Amino acid sequence: MNQSKQKILVVANRTADSPELIAALRERAARSPLGFTLLVPAVPHGLAWAADMKAGWAEAVARAEGAAGRMRESGLALEEVIVGDPDPVAAVGDALHAREFDEVVVSVLPRTISRWLALGLPARLRRTIDLPVAQVTAQAQPQPAAPVAPQAIAA
Repeated sequence: MNQSKQKILVVANRTADSPELIAALRERAARSPLGFTLLVPAVPHGLAWAADMKAGWAEAVARAEGAAGRMRESGLALEEVIVGDPDPVAAVGDALHAREFDEVVVSVLPRTISRWLALGLPARLRRTIDLPVAQVTAQAQPQPAAPVAPQAIAA
């Protein structure tokens, strides 16, 4: 019996390279042949979006590239990486209109700090798309510290 490879759309932002997401995807890939597409919505932080809707683009590209490297190093069959619309629902809709998938996996932060859970993203997707939607909760990753400027050495 020839088992075809299922295509999974993975939607993640700050959790894109989290150990929890990678472990969950590896566990699923061990059970059946899977191909993954990583979608990172270009969500700007703070009030940046009010001035520039593309404010989150560079950060999303960097996050997507870093996560893609970790996923591939972990042995996942990552077929494509997409940086999408800042609105995660719109980003998923765009991806689903352009490609075919068998399932969507949404990676979120814990309930107490997740904006996507506060917006009801997994539930909204379950109501609006005709595909199974799974949720993976990752632990909060510490934010990188701001670079420290080198101090001048007095001669």
